[in-house]
Amino acid sequence: MRTLESWAPRRGLSIPAVTILDPDGEIIEEDQRRLTRYLIQSGRGADIVFANGTTGEWATLGAKSRDRLLQVVVEEVRKVNTRLESSGHRRVEAWVGVTAGTARETLATLDLALELSADAAVLAPLAVGDVSDPVRFVQRDVADLLDVRDRRIPLFLYDNADIATGRERRLRTHWVKLLSRLDFVRGIKVSASPRRLGHYAKAARQFRDLGPFAIYIGNAPHILEMMRPRAGILGTLVEHWYRFQLRELLPAGVVAGPANLLPREWQFAWQVSCAGDLERMREMQRLFERFRAACTFDGGRRTLASLKRGLARIGVTGSDAVAAGTPGLSAEDAARFDEAWDQLREEIETALPSHWRSDPGEAETTA
Repeated sequence: MRTLESWAPRRGLSIPAVTILDPDGEIIEEDQRRLTRYLIQSGRGADIVFANGTTGEWATLGAKSRDRLLQVVVEEVRKVNTRLESSGHRRVEAWVGVTAGTARETLATLDLALELSADAAVLAPLAVGDVSDPVRFVQRDVADLLDVRDRRIPLFLYDNADIATGRERRLRTHWVKLLSRLDFVRGIKVSASPRRLGHYAKAARQFRDLGPFAIYIGNAPHILEMMRPRAGILGTLVEHWYRFQLRELLPAGVVAGPANLLPREWQFAWQVSCAGDLERMREMQRLFERFRAACTFDGGRRTLASLKRGLARIGVTGSDAVAAGTPGLSAEDAARFDEAWDQLREEIETALPSHWRSDPGEAETTA
C-alpha cells in the first residue's frame, strides 16, 4: 500500500472558489482562470484554491461541467505556480471537492482528481445521497480506489450540516476517530463551533503516528475570535476555555468564502491572527463585518450572489450569474450592494497598505 509519509498540511488561507457561470449555467472557462489568478494574487492571496465546494455550487453542476471545472482550476494553479516558484514564492495548492450526488459519481470525481494530480481532495460523506454508512464508504470504496491507483492523495473530510442529505447532520466524533486511522485521511474542514473542533481533534489524536491530521476553520470570522489574545482575569479565563475546547489545537488554516473578493485582506487577517496582533485583528474584524452587512438584505443574506456581483464589478469576471436554485439579487439589492461595496473598498484603501489590498489586475494573463 502506498502511503503519504512525506505529506505535511498546507497552512494558511484556503479560498473555496466560486464557479463563474453564464446565464445558461455553463462554466465560463476564461473567467474561471481569471478568478484563479485573482485569488492567488502573485503569492499574496490564497495558499489553497479549493474548487467545487459549497461556494462553488457543486450540487448544481452536472458531471461534465464539474470535471471541466476541476481541470481548469488545477491547470491554472499549476501555471501560476511555475511563475511563483521561479521568483522564490511558495507554491499554491489546488484542492478539489469530489462530493457528488451518488457514490459512483463521487468515486469518478476522485479518480479524476488523481488523474489531474490535484494536491488534495475534499469529501462531504453526509452529502452523498446514496451513502448510508459514511465510514464504510471511505474505508472500503474510497480506500479501494486509492489502493489500485499509481498515487495516493490526501483526503479531507468536510463537516457542514447545511449540505447533509440524510438523518445525520454532523459527522459523529467516533466516525472521525475511525476514519483518522486511514493513512490518506489527513484532516477535516469544519463549519461548526470550537467545541466540535475540539472533539474532532481529540478523536484523531491517538492515530497520528500515520501523519498529521489538520483542522481548517470553516466559519472564517471565528479565527479573529478564537486566536485573539486576552487581557485581565476574565480574558484569561475565556482564553483558557477556548484552549480547552480546542484541545490545545491551533488550526492549520481558515476556509474563507468572502476571500473570493478579498484574497489579500483575508491573508492579512490570517497572518495577524497567528501573530496575535490585536489592533489589526480588530480592524480586520470591523471591515469584514461591514462586508457581511453589505451582503445582507431584507430577504436575508445573499453572500454568494454578492461575491459574484463584486467580482464582475471590479472587472475580474464578466458574469455575475448564479446557478439555478441559488438565491440571486434583485435590481434593488444589486444597487444597494454596489454602493456598500464601493464604500467598503474606499475604507480598505484607507485602512490597509497597498500590498495588503487585493489587486484586480492580478486576474490578467501573465507571462
